[in-house]
Amino acid sequence: MSLRLTRVNELLKREIGGVVQRDYEWGGALVTVNAVEATQDLKEAAVWVGVLAGDVQKVVAKLNREHGSIQTKVMKRVVLKSTPVLRFRHDGSAERGVEIVNLLDEVDKIPKAQEVEEEVEEEDGT
Repeated sequence: MSLRLTRVNELLKREIGGVVQRDYEWGGALVTVNAVEATQDLKEAAVWVGVLAGDVQKVVAKLNREHGSIQTKVMKRVVLKSTPVLRFRHDGSAERGVEIVNLLDEVDKIPKAQEVEEEVEEEDGT
């Protein structure tokens, strides 16, 4: 990916995130823009959003319904030769991260081999 495209993706991510947070109500859900992947010709862009404490399908459907309005608001602040058509997709990495942390906490509670050996030695009296 070119440096220019990387910079455009980051700029779009920041501006779309601002519009999503500022101009829309999510009913208690936290909606974040995690990444933007624009095509080389800037005709289309996939916008990856994370949703915590809310209905993912409803949020993504609302964003895709409102994509024209969001594009208009973003493009007032970001001037590009062509305005990419935004397509919103769910990014489940935050949920997977929370699940992994919870699993690691559970694994940490399991007695370790060294602790089990120490308990056996104490019972033997050695």
